[in-house]
Amino acid sequence: MKTFDQMLRELARTDVIEFAVASDRLPCVKVGSKYEPVDDAPRPTGQIVEMLAAWGGGDLVKDLERNPAHWTTRIDGVGSVGVQAVMLSGRVQARFAVIVRDTSPAPERAPANKPDAARPTATGGGTRPDGLEGLLAAARDLDASDVHVVAGRPVLMRVAGELLPRGAPVHEVAVEKMIAAIVPDRMRSTLTEQGSCDFALDRGVLGRFRVNVSRQRTGLKACFRCIPAVIPTLASLGLPPEIEKATHHHQGLVLVTGPTGHGKTSTLAAIVDIINRETARHVITVEDPVEYAHPRKKAMISQREVGTHTRSFGAALKASLREDPDVIVVGELRDTETVRMALAASETGHLVLGTMNTPSCAKTIDRVVDLFPPGDQQQVRMTLAGGLHLIVGQRLISSADGKGMVAAAELLPGSVALWSLIRDNKTFQIPSLQQRGRGFGILRLDEALADLVRTGRATAAAALAVAENPDDFEEILAGKSAAPRPPEPAKKEAVGLLGKAGQLFGKRGA
Repeated sequence: MKTFDQMLRELARTDVIEFAVASDRLPCVKVGSKYEPVDDAPRPTGQIVEMLAAWGGGDLVKDLERNPAHWTTRIDGVGSVGVQAVMLSGRVQARFAVIVRDTSPAPERAPANKPDAARPTATGGGTRPDGLEGLLAAARDLDASDVHVVAGRPVLMRVAGELLPRGAPVHEVAVEKMIAAIVPDRMRSTLTEQGSCDFALDRGVLGRFRVNVSRQRTGLKACFRCIPAVIPTLASLGLPPEIEKATHHHQGLVLVTGPTGHGKTSTLAAIVDIINRETARHVITVEDPVEYAHPRKKAMISQREVGTHTRSFGAALKASLREDPDVIVVGELRDTETVRMALAASETGHLVLGTMNTPSCAKTIDRVVDLFPPGDQQQVRMTLAGGLHLIVGQRLISSADGKGMVAAAELLPGSVALWSLIRDNKTFQIPSLQQRGRGFGILRLDEALADLVRTGRATAAAALAVAENPDDFEEILAGKSAAPRPPEPAKKEAVGLLGKAGQLFGKRGA
């Protein structure tokens, strides 16, 4: 039976790109698109975990069941190797993939009876390969959300919301060479004609990245958004579990909103994963580009990328209605055609999930309506006033320890009171409804921010910077109810709607 060191030596072969090992299965190497066994004895979970710890995993492997891990290490004679490990139901799986090979010849193999004589050294988080792969590996180690590569400036990494420079300024020629190598052929004409393009980049063990490439004054510029290798859960994102209720509907509209860069895509992926994991429904996603790659679980998922698999969001949505979908996921509702098709789908027996770049739940409804000409707006209100099930608005703020970000979410679930305000074009009263509608599952952003501060996950200063109403936020944080608003006629009417809705639900419950 070979040692792990001997099997890892197989990575020195130029035709081998990966070594894979899983609990109670034969260790294999990947050659081309096929896996070939390198030993005739499977390995138990305990041995694999010990091996991962020895090869740079350290403390990362102590909690694999809850937190899948990835890191880079160096193997003499092989080069820089990326490691990815995950544990499910007590069974561990791990992959060692070559990122950058050493150009020097590999050392000779050690005799079988002396495997430790030529044991390669592992330095988790140590020396990094040069170039793009090294930058992306460093970004993963730092838990950076974005990497910016700009001609004439040091590489910038966004860590806990702050841009941190790394290294010396990068020459224009180096940036051109680095970026030109990754732009897909299909996007080169778009970059030339429009000056920018978006695409997804898959780097194996390093995970996926959403990439934007553009031209600016000093030359090319690229921004890499780091996509986690594992689909997040609502709990791991720190979001309210009530969001899961949105997956129980069989038709209607669910929106995830917030400013750009505040985690909407991750929240949407977590919702889709619930459907994928717990139901046998057909889910079609339309994205630009595809960010999270959903694995096969209980549901059937078809992921389509704009520009690669379809011409536009609108064209994909129109075609999707003929594909027998149960759930349609729209990466971004950004124009009238896409919103029109999404609303139509939500009325015809489909659950539609999507994101919008809006500052709050209340303003999301106005944004949807305002996308349409005046003559169509009343019909849009009627569609929303019955089909809108939930709006999730979220913000990311720096954590109290300054090492990461935490999410604050506001929830605006569909209710008779909300639908009445939408139908009657009285959306300006929604803030009043939010203040008095806790019984309907409404959660205000300021309340969520105050909860983050009380539990020590965020500082009061960070929360106050994004609070919708600073005065209300301070009162909530102090344990007081928000000061009641003057009893204007409009406000009284909103309160009346709440009362009528409560009576209606009471009769239904009886």
